[in-house]
Amino acid sequence: MTVTQDLLQSLLPEVTAIALKAGAAILKISVERSLIEKKEDGSPLTLADMASHNAIVSGLAALKTQFPVISEEADPEALSADAVYWLVDPLDGTKEFLAQNGDYTVNIALVENGVPVLGVIYAPEVDDLYYAANGLGAWKRKGQVEAERIQANEATRPPVAVVSRSHPSEETARFLQAHGVANTIPRGSSVKICAVAEGTADVYPRLNPTWYWDTAAGAIIAREAGCRVETPTGEPLTYHPGPVIKHFGFVVSGPAFQQ
Repeated sequence: MTVTQDLLQSLLPEVTAIALKAGAAILKISVERSLIEKKEDGSPLTLADMASHNAIVSGLAALKTQFPVISEEADPEALSADAVYWLVDPLDGTKEFLAQNGDYTVNIALVENGVPVLGVIYAPEVDDLYYAANGLGAWKRKGQVEAERIQANEATRPPVAVVSRSHPSEETARFLQAHGVANTIPRGSSVKICAVAEGTADVYPRLNPTWYWDTAAGAIIAREAGCRVETPTGEPLTYHPGPVIKHFGFVVSGPAFQQ
C-alpha cells in the first residue's frame, strides 16, 4: 500500500490524539508507585511504559487504516523490508521519568519502505506536542495554544549542540571538538531531535547504538523542519525492519551547522 498525502493528512490528528492519551496515562502513574523491572538489556521498565504502550496499541487498532505495529514494549513482528508499519516508543527516556526531570516523551512514527513519513512526539510533563508528515511541514503545539510551524535555525552563530544527559560518550565529545562546538545543552529522550528541529540547537550527534523507535518520529519532524538526519558517514537514516533494528550512530543537523 502506498501512503498518500491525503491519508497522512487524515492520520495526523488521530495519531496526535493517541499520543496525548498515552501521555495522560503516564501522568496518572507516579514514579513512587511505578513498578520497576529490568529488561534483558538492563534498561528499566515501569508501569508507566506499559500504560502508554497499551493506550497507543489500542488507539492504533481503532484506526480505519490498519498497519502492523513494532513497539519497544512488545516482541517485534517479522515484516518485509518495504513494509508500511507503525514504530512506537511508548516512553522514551524512562530514566528521565524516574529522575522526575520531565525530559521524556511518547514517540509514534509511520514508516514506509524504510522511511518515516509521519511522526508525533509528545512530552507529557511540559505538554509539548510535535508532529510532522511528509510534505506537510513540522509543527509544535504548546498546551492549548494553536500549533505553530517550526523551522531549524539558519542564522550564523556559534554552533549549539544538544547532547544526551544519560548517555554521554567520548565519541560525541570528539565529534564536537572536531567541529568546533563548545556550547552544549544536555537533554533526554527525543526532545533532543526536536531541539534541532525548532532551532534552539544546531546539531545533535549520537555516536552510540540506538533503537529504531528512539528516532523515527523525530527523524520526520526534523526533516520537515529543514534538517538532515544521517549516519555519521553521511548516508540517510533508514528504518527497514529486520533482525537488527538498531542504528549505530547518527547526526541530526540544521542548515546553520551544515554551511
